[in-house]
Amino acid sequence: MKYSNQRGYLTPRGKKKKWYGYFRKQVIDPITKEKKLVRVPPVILGLKSKMTKSQARAALDLEMARQGVRPGPNGRIMQDGSVSFVWFVTNRYLPIKKADWSEETAKNKSFLIQQNLVDDLGEIPLNNFDKFTLQTQINKIAEARPKDTVLQMRAYLRDMFSEAVDQDFLAKDPSIKVKVPANLRATDTTTLSWDQLRAALEDMEPNDRVCLELDMTNALRPSELFALRWCRWDVANSKMNIVETAYKGKIRLWGKTKMSLSAVHVPDELAADIEKWRQRCPDSAPESFIFPNKDGGFQDTDNYRKRVLHTLAVRLGLPKLTFQVIRRTIATLAQHLGSVKDVQGLLRHMRAPTTTDKYMQVIPEGVASTLNSINDQLRSKGNSGTGHKTATNKPNKKQHISPAGRGSKIGTQTI
Repeated sequence: MKYSNQRGYLTPRGKKKKWYGYFRKQVIDPITKEKKLVRVPPVILGLKSKMTKSQARAALDLEMARQGVRPGPNGRIMQDGSVSFVWFVTNRYLPIKKADWSEETAKNKSFLIQQNLVDDLGEIPLNNFDKFTLQTQINKIAEARPKDTVLQMRAYLRDMFSEAVDQDFLAKDPSIKVKVPANLRATDTTTLSWDQLRAALEDMEPNDRVCLELDMTNALRPSELFALRWCRWDVANSKMNIVETAYKGKIRLWGKTKMSLSAVHVPDELAADIEKWRQRCPDSAPESFIFPNKDGGFQDTDNYRKRVLHTLAVRLGLPKLTFQVIRRTIATLAQHLGSVKDVQGLLRHMRAPTTTDKYMQVIPEGVASTLNSINDQLRSKGNSGTGHKTATNKPNKKQHISPAGRGSKIGTQTI
């Protein structure tokens, strides 16, 4: 079956079902010196099993652009709304955004955009979009994805169409009034108690206990925890220097944020336990990992989560135990142990709202205690420390003098 349009067409062919692209381009006849359209040899775009129709369309548009063919009917100029959404995202939006993203961030965000937006909207020309189409897509995402994803996709849509207007592909932005649906899937807010954290530590092997206690104390990300080496441990000053991270099988010289890579304080008793672990660990050479896997390399986060944390949660009957739950729990419990800025520094967030809005959760017992304190103040007798003056019957200097004479005072009020 052929998928044809005014910008060439696609068709899957052969036993392995590869996408083939066909289009024409304008050339000058060497004899007559007149312009004419000629058919370009078929372009192999990729396997159908590994490439969606939208991805094949984008690949064909890119190949046409490389050969000097404007992606529009009858060779219209590129800066118009006839280009497809997938072409604009692939060739004009993502290249600009990737300049601000790290390699891994670019992969993750590109995947999310492809999965939630491009797969459904890719073939639609930019000038065919309206508020209804975009709102319908956001509503669809909200039915299947968590709140954070919905907010991200709405933000990306608005950014994409704003960019399309800036680059003169569109005269009007159809995404301005697109709203986030009211009823969104709840974001996971699981937190544990101090007793549950202590129970988890007490039920672990000594090496895993040191590892997890360090993670809990400093609210480390797993990519930071498993990249720690003995040469980064400053025992004299009780500081652990985070200078690299481990992510998806690679060591990276950067972290999630600018504040991720820093020196973190380690309490004295935990520092002593780290030194005891140094004496027992298989390899304490300076460049060796502090918490290695069985081969001496850094541990895989997913493997540790399934092998240690999930098993521990089932054994202790915990609602959930992951590195994210641990960071959220520490942020929540620490809100009564220090200021918001202290907790922000602990989690090494760039912005305080990230700490307060995404990590700190309401503690019901804390709310009840605050309410009790408020009511105690309301019922307390005496005014010490209230900062308010006691009302008196002392008349105001400016009193109303009645016609009856100076000695008669009326109209004076006591407040």
